[in-house]
Amino acid sequence: MSKVIIIGSGIVGSTIAYELSHDPSLDITLIDEKNPGTGSTGAALGILMAVISHKTKGRAWKLRESSLQRYNTLIPELETLTGLQIPYNTDGIVKLLFPDDDLNPWENLVEIRSQQGYTLDIWDKSLLKHYCPEVDVSSFLGAVYSPCDRQINPTFLTKALVKGASLKGVKCIFGEKVRNLKIIEDKSKRCQEITIGNDSLSADWVILATGLGTSSLIQPLGSKIAIKPVLGQALLLKHTEWKTKENFNPVITGNDIHIAPMGNDEFWLGATVEFPSNGDEILPDEELLQNLQKEATRFFPSLVNTPIMLSWTGKRPRPEGKSAPIIEKLEDYENIILATGHYRNGVLLAPATALSVLELIKESP
Repeated sequence: MSKVIIIGSGIVGSTIAYELSHDPSLDITLIDEKNPGTGSTGAALGILMAVISHKTKGRAWKLRESSLQRYNTLIPELETLTGLQIPYNTDGIVKLLFPDDDLNPWENLVEIRSQQGYTLDIWDKSLLKHYCPEVDVSSFLGAVYSPCDRQINPTFLTKALVKGASLKGVKCIFGEKVRNLKIIEDKSKRCQEITIGNDSLSADWVILATGLGTSSLIQPLGSKIAIKPVLGQALLLKHTEWKTKENFNPVITGNDIHIAPMGNDEFWLGATVEFPSNGDEILPDEELLQNLQKEATRFFPSLVNTPIMLSWTGKRPRPEGKSAPIIEKLEDYENIILATGHYRNGVLLAPATALSVLELIKESP
């Protein structure tokens, strides 16, 4: 059996562990210095924007489509295997359109998606008001509705993935930090083992799903790939009077402001996008969070007196000088695979990332 070590138990690493666990030829260990899903995954709203994305071809679309299709089978599969319930909103995504928005790109996208087998609908103001009564339609031209897109609770999903992987034989080591990767050089470079605590684990494959922790592991190996943090802030709101049309409660998004229903009259409102101004250090900008609230209240007037249950910040891993995400072998190393730098699309692209990693393993002699 090939020994596979996956470092990082966020949504990406946990999905890789679960998907690889279907292959009986792989002996898999999942390692993280923290508990599963407590890094960038905990800073995600879990909105799966695939069909409504303007990515229509090439790698960017293939990854999105592959993930979306897998999620529709993955969720019931995990719930059956683990007995855990995974909150999964199948009411789709409503993208608000502003008066100065050009409808032509959206009409073209509707046609392209139809040819690809997906539905997109363009709503005028009256349809928007009918289906989303909380929206102040006076601010908008209408909306684009994507019934095939989804929203999922990333923390619940990650816990289910880890439990599912464990039930299928994956060994999980949490609370232990990987100190270094031991490299041997023959005809090519490869990682022979990893050092964790006072122990060493031999490896045929090492998969780095380490997000912001990637650079510190690969820079000693000579890699110049840098993963930088982009901070996001969001609010958990309690809204007991939120109006819906016949329990139709989709994610609603506009101008990069998202309101995502979480059940129990709770909603995530997010998220800011804050880049580091000096090195990698980022402090949350209170003014940006206030602006987010102010703009959201303009879209949804009933939010004005809504209680805030929780305010959180998290950092997203963004590659510097490379397209996100990075799913490839580390240059000059035959058995180290990078699955990192997903930026704002870790939840969306996790299943496709896992399948891509499996392909990289299977392609190797």
